[in-house]
Formats: sequence, structure tokens, C-alpha cells
Amino acid sequence: MNTDKSIVEYIAVPEFEARGIKLFIKRDDLIDEVVSGNKWRKLKYNVELCQSRKNEGILTFGGAYSNHLVATASACHKMGMKSIGIVRGDELSPNSNKTLQQCSELGMKLVFVTREEYLARHEKAYHEDLSYTYPNHHIVPEGGANYYGIIGCQEIMSEVREKIDHVFIAQGTSATSCGVLSSLNENQTLHVVPALKGYRSLEEMRNLMVSSGMEAEWVEAQLKRVEAHPEFHFGGYGRYTEGLLKYIQDFYRKHGIKLDPVYTGKVMFALTHELQNTRYSNTNVLFIHTGGIQGAAAIEQKSGFKLYD
Repeated sequence: MNTDKSIVEYIAVPEFEARGIKLFIKRDDLIDEVVSGNKWRKLKYNVELCQSRKNEGILTFGGAYSNHLVATASACHKMGMKSIGIVRGDELSPNSNKTLQQCSELGMKLVFVTREEYLARHEKAYHEDLSYTYPNHHIVPEGGANYYGIIGCQEIMSEVREKIDHVFIAQGTSATSCGVLSSLNENQTLHVVPALKGYRSLEEMRNLMVSSGMEAEWVEAQLKRVEAHPEFHFGGYGRYTEGLLKYIQDFYRKHGIKLDPVYTGKVMFALTHELQNTRYSNTNVLFIHTGGIQGAAAIEQKSGFKLYD
């Protein structure tokens, strides 16, 4: 995986330019065809730790359409390591959808569990049971949300040379937003757009950062520079409207950049809406493209809507 491919691209939007707004996109989606965007950022140091400990592979968690599972399967396959995915939903199988099929084809052992069992995925006792059943595997939380995932995501902004005032990013498990926040300067504002309905952005970020060893007082100071936009979930995780799909299609036709309906499409929609506010005049805005385009294929298949024609 090559982060050098993640360029910063200027996007010309006449209505923004007329107000002195410059819009840039950090193209983390170009890092790798499968392990793209924040997926590799969060896996990078987990993979290195796994290798240094001489673990056989990585065990992690995800839902039926998890980009994280596919990215983990691909990264481990490329590194010659094993991978195990604990999947929410014991009614599923490797042939249930393209995402799970791809995981299986990349050599990931898929273990389908009940939704009740999946609720225990953060519990120490459950991890101990998994370590006994699958010894010598490094356990990575859902979405790569641990200390190593945060550290990997801190590197995103270090690759940006442009002067940036506002940063917009999708939020799932909060690992990426925590990493980006902890690398911003005091004059920059982070805007997070959660993909989950009812997601408590600041609380989740606070918990993850403190549990990862960051000082509580420092964390509170950082969180003052975060603005959450929870109203753009379009019904909840994995949900979408025809309006969102048309927006993504139109954005692709105008700029040649693919967005997905689960994360990045919602962020760009929120960004476009938010920048109508006059307070953003004469400012530089960065959208971090966190990849995840493979998940769009499943939605295209389900909805019959062609996003990238």
C-alpha cells in the first residue's frame, strides 16, 4: 500500500470560488484498490505490531458489508498472514453478498455469530475466549478503532501542504477522526459527519482517545475544535435516499471522483450544505476521502441505481 498516491486535489466549484472558498480533497481512496483510505491508515501499525510479535494473523470484527473486513482480509493476504473475521449475523454465509465473498476469496476465515454474541465484541472476557479458540492472532477492534489505528490516522494531515481552515471527515468508529483531530493545529476546525443515527460523536471520541492513553484534560481541549453534523445520516448506517444517490452520481459526473452512499457521499453532501453559510467565506476547506468505494457496489446491486455511469 502506497500512501504517496494520496494526493491533495483542488476541486473547482464556481459558487464556492465566488465567495473565496477553496475546496481540496485528500485522495486517500487512491492508496490501494481494496485497502484504501482510512482502512490502511488504521491497519498499518496493527499489521506492523502483528509482524513484530510473530502473530499468525489478525482477528477482527464487522458487519455484512464491512469495508474494514475486506481491507483486513486484503492486507493480511498481501502480507502473507492469516485473517479471521467475526461477522454480525449467524444467518449469513460467505455467499451472502459481494463483500463477504471477497473476504472469503482473500483467505479470511469468516465466523458468523448471533447479534447477541456480537454485542460482546468490546468485552475483555470475550477477547480472552477468542484468543483461546484462535491462538496467536492479534485482535483488532471493529473498524480498527484502537491506539494503533489512531496513530496511523495522525499521518494524514502531515501529508497536506496547503493551508487549511476546516477539515470534513466521515465518522464510523471515531478512530480516524481522533487521529486527525490530534494532529491539527489550534487554528483548524474538524467537522465530523457520523454515518450512524444517534451517534454521540464527542462522547465516542472522548472515550476512545482517553482509553488509548491520551490525557483527559488534553482531550477536552482538543474536542473544543470539533463540530459534529449528525443530521446527515440519511436514515442511519448503510441507509440512503434517492436524493443522496443522485447527488453522488452528479458529483462523479462533474468531478470524476467516486463517493460512496455509506460514508463519503454523506460527508460531501453535508459539506456542500454547510458551506452555504456565510461564515465560511474566504476560507480553505479540506475533505478527507476515506475510500470505501467497494461498499457502493452492494448498494448499486440492491438499489439498481448506477452511481458512476
